[in-house]
Amino acid sequence: MSTEIELGDPSVEGFGALTGETTSGAADGSDLSQRIGGQVANQVAGQVWQAGKQSAQRVFSIYGNVDFLRPYFDVEPWQVRRRLLWSLVPQRPTSEPQALDTELYGPVMLVFTLVAILVYGMKSTNHVVQEGTLMGTAIGISFLYYLGTASLYYFLSYLVNAQITLVQMLSLTGYGLFGPCVTLFAAIVIPTQTEAMFYWFWIVLCGLSGLRMASAIVSRTYTRKQALALSVFIVAMHLLFVLYLHSSYAHLYQAVSMPFQAGNAFPKPMPIAEHHPITLATKAAKVAVGKDLIRAKLLEKVGGKQMAIVAAAARHVTAGLHQSQS
Repeated sequence: MSTEIELGDPSVEGFGALTGETTSGAADGSDLSQRIGGQVANQVAGQVWQAGKQSAQRVFSIYGNVDFLRPYFDVEPWQVRRRLLWSLVPQRPTSEPQALDTELYGPVMLVFTLVAILVYGMKSTNHVVQEGTLMGTAIGISFLYYLGTASLYYFLSYLVNAQITLVQMLSLTGYGLFGPCVTLFAAIVIPTQTEAMFYWFWIVLCGLSGLRMASAIVSRTYTRKQALALSVFIVAMHLLFVLYLHSSYAHLYQAVSMPFQAGNAFPKPMPIAEHHPITLATKAAKVAVGKDLIRAKLLEKVGGKQMAIVAAAARHVTAGLHQSQS
């Protein structure tokens, strides 16, 4: 005789113990996994926090230390003056590399000078910027050219094995802005009838400053063909940047110089009405005729069409008599 035992029957001896052991084992396993997951999460969060804290401390220590930037801005005024003048004197490339400066005070001041020149030109003619502000536009153009071209020249110099550092390239490119600053400032403040003056300044000053940069880089490049190609590229970029500023803001310079042109220097005075009695009488007659026509139209609307025509004709005759007497 067989006995059937149903699963989950609590009356069977030993079933309760088996069920309790199974339940407690599952609970212990889930608790253990939760504890392990929590410990791993805490360790990962701690490592991320420590890494971010160390990075922030390094950045603060670099930018908070004035001594890190002091060598690049420690310069005397007479040295800046001398370097500004020498930025317009290209030197003939020789076998010896030319000495280059490693200070950034002059270049940064020239960039801000270019910003001020552009802002002055835009404000003097009420120039409207579609997006942003005048100051933001000028700062963006100036610093984008300065940092962008310096980085591009440094990369190209690296490709042709030129012996020049990034700081030297930043200093060389910054002092090269002296010619463009003088050219654009002269185009704004000196009134001329044509743009011939601008192009003279553009060819002479901007050309000399571009040749100065090119000769310095060529002197530090051993392959002459590559150096020649790089120098042509640098001079072209330098001249085209100034031409871009002039063409983009050409209406500024023309509008500033327009009141001082020969044809507009002494505008002709407007004729005074009291000096011309015939003109004054004619104008008075025209005004009277206009009033009579308006009165006639009003009379016509109320029904006096014939009376309106007669009144208008009489007024015309009276106005003609007054004009002839005057």
